[in-house]
Amino acid sequence: MSRETILIDADDTLWENNVYFEQTIEEFLTLLEPFGYPRKYSRHILNETERRNIRQHGYGVRSFGRSLEETYMKLAGRAADRATLDNIQLRVNDLERTPPKVLEGVMETLDYLADRHRLILFTKGEAAEQAAKVERSGLQIHFDAIEIVPEKDVATYRVLVNRHHVVKSRGWMVGNSPHSDINPALEAGLNAVFIPHHATWELEHEEVRSGAGRLMILMRFSDLREHF
Repeated sequence: MSRETILIDADDTLWENNVYFEQTIEEFLTLLEPFGYPRKYSRHILNETERRNIRQHGYGVRSFGRSLEETYMKLAGRAADRATLDNIQLRVNDLERTPPKVLEGVMETLDYLADRHRLILFTKGEAAEQAAKVERSGLQIHFDAIEIVPEKDVATYRVLVNRHHVVKSRGWMVGNSPHSDINPALEAGLNAVFIPHHATWELEHEEVRSGAGRLMILMRFSDLREHF
């Protein structure tokens, strides 16, 4: 196969990420149960709060923590107390310190791909937070470039394509999120490899749409070795 440019997502593609957020959310929903709200309703309020805070403050653990606190204050009302807010902050601090757990087969597959293709790590989030995760993962040695952006939309993909002189017909985006990895990449004219993750964040769910590029669906990151 000719040398391709492969853009690779980080969270929940290279390492576990959202499972830790989901664990924190489940604990948070349990904390809210004494106030009489169904878990589904509390989660809905949290999701809406996260959407609002992402627009104002971006992604990342700190924005997530802000959403937990605001949701608690809204649902607890006058019954809210300082001790619970401190407890929420402790959970967020633990989340921020959680080291990235590289997914099975990722290291060997990156070793294989890096010898044959140009690899670019392409992730979104708070810049310092994502850069720290990349460094702690030890995977940066496999990539020709690392791009951390506030949002992964069609315009951002087009900027990246121009910056790195990617030939679209030989460019691929690999990721687990239809919303951020697959659909905007296809719309920007790239090819895409969708690798579903069982714990993909709710706000990243979206129906996969056709685009100008080719779409490949694989079950494991290591399956990339069979196609590239």
